Amino acid sequence: MRTFTRSTAVAVTAASLALLVSACGSGDKDAGKGTGKDSASPSASATSSAPAAKALSAAELEKLIVEQTDLPGHQVQKAKPADLVKSEAVSTDKASCKPLADAMSFLSTGNPAATANRKVIEVPKTEGATASPQEALGALSAPVTSVALGSYDGQGAQEAFASLKTAGTDCAGGFTVIGGGEKTKVTKVAPETVSAGEESLAWTVTTDMDGEPFVTKVVVFRKGGTLASFSTLSLGGTVKALPKAVIDAQAAKLG
Repeated sequence: MRTFTRSTAVAVTAASLALLVSACGSGDKDAGKGTGKDSASPSASATSSAPAAKALSAAELEKLIVEQTDLPGHQVQKAKPADLVKSEAVSTDKASCKPLADAMSFLSTGNPAATANRKVIEVPKTEGATASPQEALGALSAPVTSVALGSYDGQGAQEAFASLKTAGTDCAGGFTVIGGGEKTKVTKVAPETVSAGEESLAWTVTTDMDGEPFVTKVVVFRKGGTLASFSTLSLGGTVKALPKAVIDAQAAKLG
């Protein structure tokens, strides 16, 4: 997990510097009720009476995931192989926490039949033709949201969502993530408020990174047989808000 977070941070740095050249240099001025628990009944995730879903294909998901035109004030990039890890490469000391570790790691929880991924970087607002040193630092700390869409057969999406709901409760006091040969301690998982799709969940996840707190915002929502996951981080180590613009744009595309 630590390795994943650090490699993502390196990618964030490169992308943010590119943004300063393309977006800031042109004077771009574009701007971009849950309770941390699903809004459906407690048993809705596991016992939905809806017809069994047929998973969408990867090509169909590519048409449904957020793109540049959906998010003014952001840069949307297709995930590269270096951005992605395999689910089997991420494990936890508590089995019930694995779904949450997946959501934090750019992975669709459970066993999706197909996936699609994007990385969304919030472009800092600037004035003039060039970025000041302060604006450059702001770009490096800009929130970056990893978006993962997973499509599932049958009740797979409901089951994946239910496992995430359980993880949010069981793992509130923290857990350990094992990835890349390293162990990283998640010290706290606190519920957030979000509303999207048919049922949704959100948390502020605090991780111990070399003795310093590193905050990530994690959001998941389900629409039919598709699960959307969002993990937002910043090189600054703190993300203050959920990526509402990204969530809303993805919810709109899923209908």
